[in-house]
This record gives sequence, structure tokens and C-alpha cells, in this order.
Amino acid sequence: MLNTLRRIVQEINNAHNLGEALQILVQRVREAIGADACTIFLYDTRTQQHILMATDGLNPSCVGQTRLRFDEGIVGLIGQRSEILNIEDATLHPQFSLHTEVGEEAFHALLGTPIMHHRQLLGVIIVQQKAERRFDDTEEAFLITLAAQIAATIAHAKTIGMVTHLFDATYANNNPEIALYGLPTVPGFAIGKAVRLFPLADLHTVPDKPITDIEGEIAQFQRALDETKAEIAAIGQRLAPHLSLEDQSLFDVYLRILESDSLSQDILSYIKQGLWAQSALKKVIHNHIQQFEIIDDPYLRERANDLKDLGQRILSHLQNNQPKEIRYETNTILVGDEITAADLAHATTGKVIGIVCARGSTHSHLAILARAMGVPTVMGINSIPNQVNDGISLIVDGYYGQVFISPSEKLINDYQELIQQEEKLEAHLDELRRLPSETLDGHTIPLLINVGLPSDASISLTQEADGIGLYRTEVPFMIRDSFPSEEEQRILYRQLLKSQAPKPVIMRTLDIGGDKPLPYFPIVEENPSLGWRGIRVMLDHPEVFLTQLRAMMRANQGLNNLRIMLPMISTLSEIDEALRLINKAFHEISAETSDIQLPPIGVMIEVPSAVYQSDFIAERVDFVSIGSNDLTQYLLAVDRNNARVVNLYDSLHPAVLSALLQTVENVHKAGKLVSICGEMASDPLSVILLIAMGFDALSMNAASLLRIKWVIRSFTLDMARQLLQEVLTLSEPHLVRKRLKEALEEYGLGSLIHGTK
Repeated sequence: MLNTLRRIVQEINNAHNLGEALQILVQRVREAIGADACTIFLYDTRTQQHILMATDGLNPSCVGQTRLRFDEGIVGLIGQRSEILNIEDATLHPQFSLHTEVGEEAFHALLGTPIMHHRQLLGVIIVQQKAERRFDDTEEAFLITLAAQIAATIAHAKTIGMVTHLFDATYANNNPEIALYGLPTVPGFAIGKAVRLFPLADLHTVPDKPITDIEGEIAQFQRALDETKAEIAAIGQRLAPHLSLEDQSLFDVYLRILESDSLSQDILSYIKQGLWAQSALKKVIHNHIQQFEIIDDPYLRERANDLKDLGQRILSHLQNNQPKEIRYETNTILVGDEITAADLAHATTGKVIGIVCARGSTHSHLAILARAMGVPTVMGINSIPNQVNDGISLIVDGYYGQVFISPSEKLINDYQELIQQEEKLEAHLDELRRLPSETLDGHTIPLLINVGLPSDASISLTQEADGIGLYRTEVPFMIRDSFPSEEEQRILYRQLLKSQAPKPVIMRTLDIGGDKPLPYFPIVEENPSLGWRGIRVMLDHPEVFLTQLRAMMRANQGLNNLRIMLPMISTLSEIDEALRLINKAFHEISAETSDIQLPPIGVMIEVPSAVYQSDFIAERVDFVSIGSNDLTQYLLAVDRNNARVVNLYDSLHPAVLSALLQTVENVHKAGKLVSICGEMASDPLSVILLIAMGFDALSMNAASLLRIKWVIRSFTLDMARQLLQEVLTLSEPHLVRKRLKEALEEYGLGSLIHGTK
């Protein structure tokens, strides 16, 4: 049997695609065991269904069509139990479920085993025989071993999107209503007609080509660069009436990148070496993109798409490509492999009601603008079928990340009802805009927002946030060819502080390192998450740290709403050394002017060692903020960007809740304030517990602010504390999540938990 196993696995690995591999599998297993039929079901976690994906012996027309609920039939039983079943006559089994279209009425003996990978159910493989008999031990061992062998292959296919693509293909062929799944990026629903967008130019297709007229090529590049700058400026002006001043700064970021010496000088350098402008552009853009793509921070990593967009815009001007005139009808849904923030400017404002994008993430500029404009958006779809052409009907579900192609009248009616419910919800949330963020018994919890760009801060003004709980200062450093000067930093920080005054602005000091290298300060490490990063880099380079500190304090002059926060603290000595440098910077600035105040200093709790020393930390600083994303990751030893273990990442894990509670108690004993930022603060399920724990403020993405305010205003502090005590007795995160969902439903907040896992 060992040779047979090896041969089957080799054939599967040589298959051209997953569908072919599965068909080879069932054919070879049927031959090896001498069964009358072999069938494989794959489990779709999105729909919680077992889908028949390949068979040899049953009705082949059922491939992709026969779907079983998670708990349906013997296949469902095998998946639920996660163990092999060997049944002499399956038709007599109490779990037997007959699907006449499959043609299994004449089959009796059944042997089935789950396909498991890292404790996750991937599918079920079964062999059947018409005669009544039990399969022997050798056959059982063969099927179990084969399932273990192919599990890694299927898991890999799932990781790179092949399984989802196969599911989506069957959905599109057999049930056109369910066609695409992606990342829920901007919540909401939209029913409309597709307008398909295509890029004007493609950097990847540019060949290398030598030139002799270097001056002429330089002139051509400068012309294309100037035309791109003018285009971006015009797009910003076109959207200006519909965006706040701060939101318009997204396009200022584009212009700063185009004016960056590190971009134009590098391109000119290649041209002067005899390479034509298009290829020089390709090389430089790709080099800059690589610097961003290796960054762990998803927000900063997404800036690679901004660079790519700008590169392709310059290329289109080099190639003299003119954009196709597109007519936008009412209820337009933009669809494309790559849709940029600038593409929104080409649509008549108010007519684009939905966005479907194959690439990108919730941190892209497109997502930021779409959220600001309230446009339901789904991104990160593996592939968009060719059938999605201009004019085809679509439904966009921004809560679950679903896109329905050519929906039926029934589905349209269902979503129209959901849209009406959503409008009622938004109207209710809008009523909360100017109401205080306080519990039913009058306990106030300030709501702050996390900011990556100055444009994000504008939403705090319209949604009445109480300030900025986290401003990441890395972005200005990432788009330059050298460290920005103290004055350049001061101007940027002053703009943000002034826009929020007198509300507090918490600025995190520069958090760079192995996972966030600067083009002019490269750091290469095997394990950047545990390496030279954050405060460790700053303490090793006090000249950079002191420059930033002075810029922050000078920007705060006369405003006094600055708070400085130190990232990635793991030892008390790091705090002591950082405070020494902060005081040094303060004395240097105060010697120049008397109108300078030392701002409050805080620390981010992101690693377990800081949790267990939070009492000593609180004694040294003015405030503490917990970074829930990193703390969860480090406490559970789970890389949330690793598909193999991401299912283990859960901020409602009892260990995480215990760490949060301990930190709050320690900080309060020292008489200091403690806030929390990250996904937990914007999760309606978590917020009830955070209130009960005693957090003094919550910092979240701006789009979640009103929803979180609704949760806060629906509970008393005692109700929240009772729920916390109940939850602390639970041993598994899924039990915690289940109880919290029940609580939200009980208090009329069920509409807030669309799309929660």
C-alpha cells in the first residue's frame, strides 16, 4: 500500500489545478481499495456546508451542486466527530440522509474519514460499496494515511485561495446569486449595476530598453511626472467639495511622494545610466514597494499600493494613454482588480453606492475614503469572474464581505429590507452623535480614535470623538529618502495638534525596526517581531529620538494637548532611559523659550512582561495604554497574519481577559489612567467587558465610534460587571463570544454584530 500511496500523492501534486487533483484522488482511491465509489467533500467555513467536489462512482453532475449542512448525514457526522466511520450498511444508520440526485441508493458499505489540518476540518473522503460489509483494517489504515497526506496539499491550496476560487466557481455556475467572498471593508449594503475598471498601464509588462538620447528621456520623464502631479491635484480638487480638509490630505500624501527626492532622483539615475524612463520607473517603484511589503504593520504595508498606483499613473503619461470615458449611472458599483482612491474622483459623487475590489485591504486609501463617504466596500477577493461586466446586477454586503452576482428578485427584496433596517440604525446612531458616551447610570467613558493619516482625524470632529488615542508617526519617515528634519516634523505635528485642540492627542514615538525598515535605514532580521524595534531602536539612536521629541514639544507650544507614548516597552530600564532623554529634550527646548510645558508621558503595554510589571510601570509614567492587537498576539504566541494559526488568535481568550484585568487593577492602584486601543476597543462584544474592567478611555477606528457609544449607553456599570464575572468563569474563547452575543441580543443590540465570528 505504501507504494500506492506515494504514487497517488505524486499524481495529485503534478495536477494542473485543484479540481483535477481531487478527481485524480477519487479515481485512484477507488481503484486501490476496489470500492464501487469514492467521493470527496470539502468543507466551506463561510457557508458551513460540505460540498461534493469530486466523485468516481456517483453522479458526476452533482459535483459542486450537492451541499450538506455541517451536521447533515453521515458526512456531517464524520466531520463533527473528527474520526473515521466504518459502517456495514449505511442506509440503516440513524444519521443516513438520502440525496436521490447523487445516485447512492444501491450502496450499503461505507468507510469515511475526515481530512484534518492543524485541528481544522478541511473535508471528508468516503468510499462505498454496493455489498454489505465492513472494510478491513488495512483499508482503514490506507484511507486515514492518505487523508493525512493530502491534508497539507489542500491546506496549502486553501491558504493561497485555490479552494475559495473553486468554491466560487461552483457557486457562479450553480447558484449565480452567491459568487464572491472577500474582506468586509466598509459596512453596509448596496444594490446596483457594475462598472468594471481596468488599469491604464501595467508596470510588470515594461521591458528593459537601452537609450542614447538621455536628455530627451529625462525631459519625457519630467513631463510625465508633472502631468501626474497635475492629475492628482485636479482629482483632489474634484473631490474637495465632498471631503473635509483633512480627508483631502490623502492627495497631499500622493503629491509628497511624487515630489520626494528618493523617487525622482533614483529614476533619473537609471536614465543617466542609459535605461529608458519606463523601465527606470519600474525598477524604482518595485524597489520602494518591496520596502513596504515586508512591513508587519498592515496600515504601513498598504502604502505599497499607493506607490504602485502612482507608478502606473506616471507610466500611463509616459505611454500617452488616455483614460477611457466612463459613464456612471445612478446606483453604480465600481468593480476592478485594483481600484484606487483617485478612481473615486472619476465617478459623479453620489452615484457610486458600492465598491468591489480584488486587491487591497481595510487600510488602503480607497478604504479610508470609502469609509469617509459611507460607501459599502468588499476588498481582497481572490478573482473577479469575467461575467462581471458593465451593467450586470450586483449586491454588495459590506458586513459579511459577500458579493452576489445577478441576484434573484427574492434576494433583492431581502436586501432591500436589510437596507431599510440599516437606514433606521444609522438614523438612530446619528441621534447619538452629540450625546455623551456614558452608561445608563451615568458612568462616562471617553472615546478616542486611532490615526494613521491626518485625514483620519477629521472623522473625530464629525463624530464627536474625545481626542486621538494613538497617532502613529512612522508615515512621514516612510515616504522620504532621509530622516525628516526637526522643523519638518514640527510642522506636521503642529497641524494635527492644532486641528484637535483642546482635545488630547497621544503621539506614539517612532516605531520602526526589523518589520518596519526605512529605505535609508534598512534592518534585516530573521524574527523582526521579537527583534530590534520600537523603543529599542530609539534608545540605540538617541539622535533620532531626541529630534522627534523636540519636534513634538515645539509643536505643542501654546496648545498643550500633546501626550507622548512609548511603544514596545518590555523592561523598566527602557522607561528610565527614555524618560531621561525626554527630560533632556524638554530642558533644551525650555532654554530657548519659556512657553513650553512637559507633556504627560505614557507607555504602551504590548508584551507579557509589561503586564506583569504594570504596577512598577504605572509608578514611573503619567498614563498607560494597552495595545490589544500585539498583546493578544504575544500572549497567545499567534501570528495573526499566519493562515495556519490565525484561528487561534482571539482577543476574547480567557488569558487575554485576565491580563487586561490585572493591568487595569495595577495601574489604578498607582492612581494613573489606563486606556486601550486596537480591535478590542471597536468590537461591540468586547466593549461591555472593557467597561466593567474599569478602562478610563477607549481608542478605536473612527467608523466604529457611534456604534460603540450605543453599546455604552445601553448598559449600567453594574450590568457590565455582572456579565464580566460570568464570563471570567468560562474556559474557552468561543464560549465567551457566545455569551456576549447573547447579551447584545438581550439588550436590543443584535444589529451591531453583523459579520462577527
